[in-house]
Amino acid sequence: MKMAFRKHAFELSPARAGRSLALSRMSGTDPMKPAQAPRRSLLPLLVLAVLAGLVIGAVWWATRPGPLLIQGEVAAPRVDVSARTSGRVTRIEADLGQRVEGGQLLAELSNPQLVTAHAAAASGLEVARASEAAAGATRPEVIRAREAELAAAQADLRLAEEQLGRDTGLSQQGLRPQAALDQSTRNLDAAAGRVEAAEAQLDLARAGASPEEREVAAAQVAQAKAALAQRQADLDELRIFAPMSGEISGRTIELGENVGPGAPLFTIVDLDQAWFTFNLREDLLAGLAMGDRLTIRIPALDTETEAEITLINVQGQFASWRATRATGDFDLRSFELRARPVAPLEGLRPGMSALIQLDR
Repeated sequence: MKMAFRKHAFELSPARAGRSLALSRMSGTDPMKPAQAPRRSLLPLLVLAVLAGLVIGAVWWATRPGPLLIQGEVAAPRVDVSARTSGRVTRIEADLGQRVEGGQLLAELSNPQLVTAHAAAASGLEVARASEAAAGATRPEVIRAREAELAAAQADLRLAEEQLGRDTGLSQQGLRPQAALDQSTRNLDAAAGRVEAAEAQLDLARAGASPEEREVAAAQVAQAKAALAQRQADLDELRIFAPMSGEISGRTIELGENVGPGAPLFTIVDLDQAWFTFNLREDLLAGLAMGDRLTIRIPALDTETEAEITLINVQGQFASWRATRATGDFDLRSFELRARPVAPLEGLRPGMSALIQLDR
């Protein structure tokens, strides 16, 4: 009974089936075909995918490591000009901002003590030259005195010879003891020695001073010349000249001021040889080599210029990135990087900021 009831529940009568078919045809559906699930549209998925890509791209663009901006400065050869001696400023020929050439007079000093010392050295040289001339000359009065000494020595020699002759004769006759004969012999020898010495003195007087004395006199002249040259050099240092061409960037003296040895008077900067200098961590040197060219911006001139790397040199200090043992990092050394402008740049001056961009 149950099975019959269920079959009857699910079967339609012919009249009811006809009405269902008519309604299905009016709605455009076929009741004989199984029902299909509704088709889902792919457009929302595509929109979501595009939006997700845009968000990811924006995040990457905002967080990507951009170029690192490095600030350096302009530098140039600089020389501090000072005096080697003390003096009072009596003349100034250069001022701040003035262009000077190498060898140009900058200032003059006065020092009376140096002038007096120079005069004394000149007089000392004259005395030394006179002594040298005297050592090489023969004076007549000296020669005459030596001749007189020789004549006296020769007379003594003749007397000694005569005395020895007499004593020899008397000794042979037994009238003179042997001791007297020996004494006469010694007197003769001594007289002969005095004659030889007198002859040598006469020859020396005629020839002038000895070679040793002449060498001493020549050495004294050389010493006097050196002293005079030193005093002249001290006087020359009273005139201050520019050691190189450039611009006067500093002046510390005024007229009438006393200055001491080594005191800086002027500062000269060679603007024609200016360069750019940067301090870089060594990890930023990757890809940089001698001869490479950099594009450098100078804010003070509102311009950019090309510069060639001429120096990469380690410095004795460490960069700001310190060691972290927990991560295994280590200290990085700082390097100085110098670059010279490829072409002259008007208005470039030491101290101006210089900017470069490096890839991280």
